[in-house]
Amino acid sequence: MNHWRPSPLLYASAAVHAGAAACALWRPHTWPWALAAVAANHVVLAGAGLWPRSRLLGPNWTRLPGTGGTSVAITIDDGPDPEVTPRVLSLLETAGAQATFFCVGERVLRHADLAQEIVRRGHAVENHSQRHRHNFSLLGYSGMRGEIMCAQDSIERVTGSRPRFFRAPAGLRNPFLDPVLTHLGLHLASWTRRGFDTVNADASSVYRRLADPLRAGDILLLHDGNAARDRSGAPVILAVLERLLDTLHARALRAVTLRSALT
Repeated sequence: MNHWRPSPLLYASAAVHAGAAACALWRPHTWPWALAAVAANHVVLAGAGLWPRSRLLGPNWTRLPGTGGTSVAITIDDGPDPEVTPRVLSLLETAGAQATFFCVGERVLRHADLAQEIVRRGHAVENHSQRHRHNFSLLGYSGMRGEIMCAQDSIERVTGSRPRFFRAPAGLRNPFLDPVLTHLGLHLASWTRRGFDTVNADASSVYRRLADPLRAGDILLLHDGNAARDRSGAPVILAVLERLLDTLHARALRAVTLRSALT
């Protein structure tokens, strides 16, 4: 089991709570100030959890390690989806690109053949929780650990490979997540840019959010599950991904999995 070390913010939070308790005990007349300090601290902690790219609560990949190279990571969330994922895989194969699929554990169990096909084609399947609960960021240590461990087991049972990365549903979390991930040997990964392709059906707008600018080391977020649809009913990720892959080729950039950055 890996040893967890609190982030500087959590050390500071502990100090605020200890100081407030001491003030309330030894100087009772200062309790309003002590209470205000604790409340302000909780606002900061909540804000850190609501900011998906924050490192205030612990390590968080927002870019591939290093500053050089020609690699970009395309990450695809919320699947696998039997209608969308096979078409995404075809686009990636045509471009010779690899991607990281942050999959929901119960969907991996439901679409086991598709999850296995993702891995067979050289992509990585990582952990996006077991059920993608909307209240994930409100869970305590045990609740988060249960969700993540169930997904670990589901994905390994189906694909034969145990995830090495985790992405929280909607990217939202709380201070309990970092110790859970540390103890399970998982890396938290967010993104450099996201296209909001679950709510934006305009492929050009989604593409611009991802590709303007586009640099080596970027981690880009798309969705094969819960994908928005354009006016013709087509999942917007398909048009966006095709254009994005063409741009990578034109700029001599290479789409790799997050795991490749660990070696």
